[in-house]
Parts: sequence; structure tokens; C-alpha cells
Amino acid sequence: MDIQIEHLDKAYGENQVLKDFSAVIPEGKTTCIMAPSGKGKTTLLNILLGLEPYDRGMIRGMEGKKKSAVFQEDRLCENLSSRANIRMVRERKNSGRCEFSKKMEEGLKALELKEWGDRPVRELSGGMKRRTSILRALLADWEILFMDEPFKGLDIETKKKVIEYVKREGHGRTVVFVTHDPEEAKEMGAEILVL
Repeated sequence: MDIQIEHLDKAYGENQVLKDFSAVIPEGKTTCIMAPSGKGKTTLLNILLGLEPYDRGMIRGMEGKKKSAVFQEDRLCENLSSRANIRMVRERKNSGRCEFSKKMEEGLKALELKEWGDRPVRELSGGMKRRTSILRALLADWEILFMDEPFKGLDIETKKKVIEYVKREGHGRTVVFVTHDPEEAKEMGAEILVL
């Protein structure tokens, strides 16, 4: 079922961030939300994730759906390794331990993190932390994946590899992401939703 957003309003005091916003996010497709800074992209993601209330309107098609997210901040446990951070989502996933470990190792290799997988996250570069966050979100049990500026801090070559991996793992599933970069939307093959 598509996600249907109808006449959504959200304000922070006097600052109206979303006003009478309506849109359809198609199921099984990748959708990119684009708008200038401060125009409600992150707010909309947080509302869809159920992390923030909205003032008026209706959202349909999210009921009972399993969600995963990549936030603007990496939200990793700095004292744990990449592997330990990623394993946290295994508790929510119905796959067996061996299958999960296999997918994790494949992901670590594809995102060039394998040899760094046992190091504490605090020792990793910003780009490595970002890739760890993306891999953890992809390996969670999800029907809808939300990503807020997922490719920030990645060099051009790494970004290409990560985009290809996300496209492969998200194929045929609902992926919603925010970016300022039209090239990222194009490379992801996303439908563009302008706020």
C-alpha cells in the first residue's frame, strides 16, 4: 500500500514548517524528498517514523509497517565495534544467526568495512561510521527504509559503491530518503517529491 499524506500541517511555535502538504509515496519504489534547508524534510521523515507529532492532517499506509532509519547523525555506540553495532538489529530480525552473519559479512565487504569491523566505532572515520549506519539500517527487519542525508561525508567513489549497494538491497522495497543533491536522487533512480 502506498503511503498517503493528506493536508499535513506542522509548526514549531510561529514557524510553520509544513502547511497543507499532501503527497503519495509509492510502495516498492525509491522516493527522494527535496527542498531547501529548513523547509521540513527532516521533520517529515520524523513524522513518518512516528518520532514527532503533527498538528493536522492524515497519514495512511504506515499502519503495522516495519521501519528502519538512517538519521543525519550516525547514532552508533562509539565503544562497540561496527559488527557489534550492526548485530543490535538482529534481535528484531526473524532470520537465523548464520544467515544474518552471512549478510552482515557480505555488506561489510561491499561497503569496504570488513577489515575495520572489529574496531571500536570511535576509531573509524566519519565516512566509515556513515557506511556502518547504512548497513545496520539495511540489515534490520524493514518494509520501509527512511534515510536522512545518507550519503553525506562520503567521497565520490565511495558514494557510488554505497548507492549501488543500497539500490541492490532496497530493490522492490519502499525507500524514502532526503538529500540536497539532485545527482544522488538520479543515481538512486528515485522519484522526486518536492516540499
